[in-house]
Amino acid sequence: MNTRPHNVLIIDDMHSSITSLLKDAGFIPDYRPEIKKGEVYQIIHQYEGLIVRSKMKVDKELIDRAVNLKFVGRAGAGVDNVDYQYLDQKGIRLVNAPEGNRDALAEHAMGMLLTLFNRINTADQEVRQGIWRREENRGWEIMGHTIGIFGFGYMGEAFAKRLRGFECNVIAYDGYKSGFSNEYVTQVDLETFMKETEILSIHVPLTSETKYMFDDAFFGQFQSLKVLLNTSRGEVVKLSAVNNLLDSGRLVCAGLDVLENEKLDRLSDEQQTEFEKLIKRDNVLLTPHVGGWSYESYRKINIVLVKKLVAEGLAHLE
Repeated sequence: MNTRPHNVLIIDDMHSSITSLLKDAGFIPDYRPEIKKGEVYQIIHQYEGLIVRSKMKVDKELIDRAVNLKFVGRAGAGVDNVDYQYLDQKGIRLVNAPEGNRDALAEHAMGMLLTLFNRINTADQEVRQGIWRREENRGWEIMGHTIGIFGFGYMGEAFAKRLRGFECNVIAYDGYKSGFSNEYVTQVDLETFMKETEILSIHVPLTSETKYMFDDAFFGQFQSLKVLLNTSRGEVVKLSAVNNLLDSGRLVCAGLDVLENEKLDRLSDEQQTEFEKLIKRDNVLLTPHVGGWSYESYRKINIVLVKKLVAEGLAHLE
């Protein structure tokens, strides 16, 4: 058996611990966060492992050039920038690390909800301008409301746990999981979910099935919806549908950590129109896709990823 350690190319900025963690696990890391796409194509054949965040897509062209590749490590949760089906065809393993940033994301979602309910963002701006309005900044309590978690993976479950102390009703729907009801969440079918959910928190990956799932027609099936939180992927939700809900008054407020196009200097005309509508609303809270990106998660992602690579027997060639 050939036990030569894997050469691993790391092409994104990561916490400095990544090289020592990989070395300790028996890998040979090559940390090159400044590398350009063309350079990756030229040298990828030299590596058995590739670790990425979001700099570039791991597509068919790259995979075909990576003739010695045994695994791709995605430093984070989402794998929508990886052609995982083609990897599977090639017998190349894909490992991601949603456990590393689930706590950060859950706390961010919680912070967005509390900020919106208590008008913290708008009240802060008014006071800074010398405006002291108490009645107009009266808030709501989470207690007693029904929060619906759409997608009950690592992120959805972590958010449900954070809600335990607020004495609210937490329900969840997941089309691919069952039997997960416990002391802090109740699994329901889609019909019940759409009937009862007042505060919707989305926690699904971006796939061909979920892309633009939350459009006018889908939102139209919710009977009690008042608040929207999206900390998953921007392309899951049509911004035009969010604006339509807000215009109609059906939606009271929204918190979005992600947008359908996050390259704000490259928006289509339609996207630009919808974005401009959105940023004028004081009942919409926006953050730049940082929900799972805390100082702690920056390092935890590395730890989780390397442990999983070792656990799956990827530390050496077979």
